[in-house]
Amino acid sequence: MCGIVGAASHQNIVDVLVEGLRRLEYRGYDSCGFAVINGNDAKHPIERARTTARVSELSEQGKDFFGTLGIAHTRWATHGKPDTQNAHPHISNNLIAVVHNGIIENYEVLRTELSAAGYIFTSETDTEVIAHLIHQQYIASGQKDIAQSVKAVLPRLFGAYAIGVIAQDNPNTLVGARVGSPLVVALGDKENFLASDALALAGRAHSMMYLEEGDVVVLKADSVQVIQQSGQSVERERKPMPTQAESVDLGPYQHYMQKEIFEQPGAVGDTLASIASFGPELFGASPEDWSAFDQILILACGTSYYSACVAKYWLEDIAGIPTQVEIASEYRYRITVPNPKALIVVVSQSGETADTLAALRHAKSLGHRFTLAICNVASSAMVRETDWHFLTKAGAEIGVASTKAFTTQLLALYLVAVSIAKRAGRLTADKEKEILRQLRHLPKALNAVLALEPQIIAWSDAFAKCENALFLGRGLHYPIALEGALKLKEISYIHAEAYPAGELKHGPLALVTDKMPVVTVAPNDVLLEKLKSNMQEVKARGGKLYVFADQDTEIVNSDGINVIRLPEHYGSLSPILHVVPLQLLAYHTACARGTDVDKPRNLAKSVTVE
Repeated sequence: MCGIVGAASHQNIVDVLVEGLRRLEYRGYDSCGFAVINGNDAKHPIERARTTARVSELSEQGKDFFGTLGIAHTRWATHGKPDTQNAHPHISNNLIAVVHNGIIENYEVLRTELSAAGYIFTSETDTEVIAHLIHQQYIASGQKDIAQSVKAVLPRLFGAYAIGVIAQDNPNTLVGARVGSPLVVALGDKENFLASDALALAGRAHSMMYLEEGDVVVLKADSVQVIQQSGQSVERERKPMPTQAESVDLGPYQHYMQKEIFEQPGAVGDTLASIASFGPELFGASPEDWSAFDQILILACGTSYYSACVAKYWLEDIAGIPTQVEIASEYRYRITVPNPKALIVVVSQSGETADTLAALRHAKSLGHRFTLAICNVASSAMVRETDWHFLTKAGAEIGVASTKAFTTQLLALYLVAVSIAKRAGRLTADKEKEILRQLRHLPKALNAVLALEPQIIAWSDAFAKCENALFLGRGLHYPIALEGALKLKEISYIHAEAYPAGELKHGPLALVTDKMPVVTVAPNDVLLEKLKSNMQEVKARGGKLYVFADQDTEIVNSDGINVIRLPEHYGSLSPILHVVPLQLLAYHTACARGTDVDKPRNLAKSVTVE
């Protein structure tokens, strides 16, 4: 959820650290900082800058710093409130500086032990125990070897983490370690780097390598050594470094979220660009592989979970295969009855979502043999740890509230469904051609939905005055209602809930008043008449309905019913179209309320802690 950048060079690396943090801002953070040492001066103290403002303020603080070795961090608070004292890096006795992603689960025990040993804590974080533990080992060993001290301490840390460590009197050595949290090494010309995301260092280095679970890396300006858990040095595969970071220019848009909503036709087109037919080859599998499973289990969190909920309808209706969907953070901690012949599908924008990764590993430990990742990042842990994968082509998504990543996940999961349907003989050649035609038309259809923005802006003024909202959907559009409610609460801070419309009379109707807007997703499908009856239940109790309807639903504007019509009905692909106006409604409502749309409070983009 937070970002790490580290560098070892012969040159001043302050600007490199700051630029790396700037590129990681999209992940979300509430404080940031860096620490540097001048390797040309053995007595040079650790210099540190920290702030609860943006990275631009950090840059101003450190404009006169000079360091050839350094670590930097953007923090999303877990232990301790967002303030300067809790911001990273944390320093022990002016000697050891540490940055840390993740959570140390046994920090309270360690803190008590270290306090009894005389260590003074200046923060509420779990991270500070790491700095003090390393300092304790560093002094006790008498060797002043920072790499050995870090390795000695790691077995005492329980949890998932990635760390970067420097020592004042080892001014040329940067040490990194990862257990359950991603860390990348980037190799340059007489300088080497560490980061939680390769994006931070694109264009700065010529190659990179991903650390494996339990690896410790020792970086100097002229060398890199990776040490695996056994203590042996190991070579990790080197890959070309991206030559430049993806463009994050806002262009004509007010926020990244708005830009990314309008990038959806292009993202969908890019994801479909090379697809001429359906089958296991789309996922890197063989026909033999594809015939071995008889059930689907999808694991995901947040927005990705809602895409999986839509996929359940597709997989059972189109493909005829039994499908379960589980929230990853729940699945990994409950007793289940595993079916080794089930295909495990994990869905994540970043491919580093901690709970989903842990759920994948848990499923494997239970004997599940077939795994597939739906992901937007080719280099992610999830892609590396599954048998097969499909990469969405959403591009960089900066806004914390996911938009184009969600629609491309839906698209990918639809491709899974029709590919399995083809395997099962449920997809004729003519039907395959018709689906391909519909898919190729999707970008145009999405552009037509985006043209509704002015009408949605008119609704947003009314929504901005509310503190609660209900969202209704039926069938495969119920998860779209869930996603719409999530978007509204994420960025406007309006309390929003979603229900299957048929559940209204089982409780939610008690909440309906003229102060409670009720957003309804109303496609022209087999459940339309049932949905109309549910809408009347709301209207009869004085509720105000805001309906996104297909052209031919015969739902019209009237007293208590406000209607925006989508240009066309799109059959089983309708969820991909119907989610877009919900995104726009949330976005413009948040703008009307004056919230920080791209960086909503308390949230982060990449959820790499439990």
